[in-house]
Amino acid sequence: MSDTLELLARQRGWSDEQARLRRSICEIGKLCYARNYIVGADGNISARLTDGTILITPAGAMKGFLEPQHVAHIDMQGKVVDGGPSASSERGIHIACYEERAEIRAVVHAHPPHAVAMTIAGIDMQAPFIPEIVVTIGGIPTADFGTPGTPELAASIRNIVRCSDTLVMTHHGSVTLGTHLLDAYKKLDMVEHTARILYLAHSVGQAHPLSPEYVRKLLATREMLGLRGVNTLENNCAPPRPPR
Repeated sequence: MSDTLELLARQRGWSDEQARLRRSICEIGKLCYARNYIVGADGNISARLTDGTILITPAGAMKGFLEPQHVAHIDMQGKVVDGGPSASSERGIHIACYEERAEIRAVVHAHPPHAVAMTIAGIDMQAPFIPEIVVTIGGIPTADFGTPGTPELAASIRNIVRCSDTLVMTHHGSVTLGTHLLDAYKKLDMVEHTARILYLAHSVGQAHPLSPEYVRKLLATREMLGLRGVNTLENNCAPPRPPR
């Protein structure tokens, strides 16, 4: 912990865990901003503390310019617990993820442009196209549209987050879940990388998913590789949607 952060933590009464996660949320915000996964005040990032409360980016903030003291601290009902800043209006997304998945410790909601474009064009990223994605997370399901800033948005993702660490929300953005903040960010990277590849494939011709036989062979390698995470093709989470 830097001297500046240590001093700030003492002044604010933060635990070592809280100070570390506040700094990490700011670092992930800078990464997302630098890679164009969020712009302006878009998106939100959170981490769950061991006491069950949540640190989350504040309402209306530019995520690439946050400092640890800017991060909001809320309970599982979305209420500020320490008199600090107000939480993002989309805190319901994060609360829903933590309610449905006890093992999840971090959530990143971003607006990666290629992934959002796929939802607008009606291109399903749950279909098996890329071997590395098939083996790790399986696919990337698409949630139905939910009005941002309302309970409808959180409700639209609940069924999917029960069986997937990644999803895209129609016409809106992505949600990625992790056992820590870098894990959730890594999955955001995977979502947008998949979308860019599909964008290129559709630009030059028809995109052909892998056959069921190839998918079975790829999934069979997970045990050999020691992969134990959630895989949407193994658990049949959100089967591929028919094209529009």
